[in-house]
Amino acid sequence: MKNNTINFLKRLKKIIPKHIKPKFKNDKDLLSWNQEQGIISSKSILKKNKIMKIKKTFKKSGIKKLYVKCSFKNYKIEHKGHQRVLNAAKKYAKNFNNCMSSFIFSGNPGTGKNHLASAIGNYLILKGKSVLIVTVADLMSNMKGTFNGSSNITEENLLNKLSNVDLLMIDEIGMQTESRYEKVVINQIVDRRSSSKRSTGMLSNLNHEGMKILLGERVIDRMRIGNSLWLNFEWNSYRKYI
Repeated sequence: MKNNTINFLKRLKKIIPKHIKPKFKNDKDLLSWNQEQGIISSKSILKKNKIMKIKKTFKKSGIKKLYVKCSFKNYKIEHKGHQRVLNAAKKYAKNFNNCMSSFIFSGNPGTGKNHLASAIGNYLILKGKSVLIVTVADLMSNMKGTFNGSSNITEENLLNKLSNVDLLMIDEIGMQTESRYEKVVINQIVDRRSSSKRSTGMLSNLNHEGMKILLGERVIDRMRIGNSLWLNFEWNSYRKYI
């Protein structure tokens, strides 16, 4: 290999015009350059693979197109309430690895709950975490779909999938017609996730008392384990900013 390189350089010197200086003076220079290019190429491949993985994670996250670009930086501040929830959500995301911590965002429609929840999700995805946001309606539809004899997915498979992502966010809690089965399903998910020290997020128009009546005190207690977060969005619609 070394002899071939030397011979190649000798032939190259013969055909290169005298006024042009070769990039490599000897075989060591050429070998060093090849090694550098190999490292650069490897880093480029790793970077592309990482980008592809992140893109796939974004597609699987369930974050709607409306909220894909939501971040902490583009959350508009009009008053102290906006600043309060922004600071708390940002702190939650940055401390995500430190301990299990769930969150509940409570408030009227259009008050910015989805923006900050999506900002948390987008931030964590870029940090290599798996994130999934699902509405209660879609959750129950998928659950009921497992009852179909032709379905390849069982209820247990779906529960395991929902239990294994780093952060699961359940949206529109309280929008659905109340049923015992929905309470049981949400209870199972929260119970499994808290047992495996995985965080859960909930978004709802209900206040604390309404959430406790709908889901039961056991679920609410589990949602408040560790450094968990409950934010109240107590202002007018935020949707003009989206």
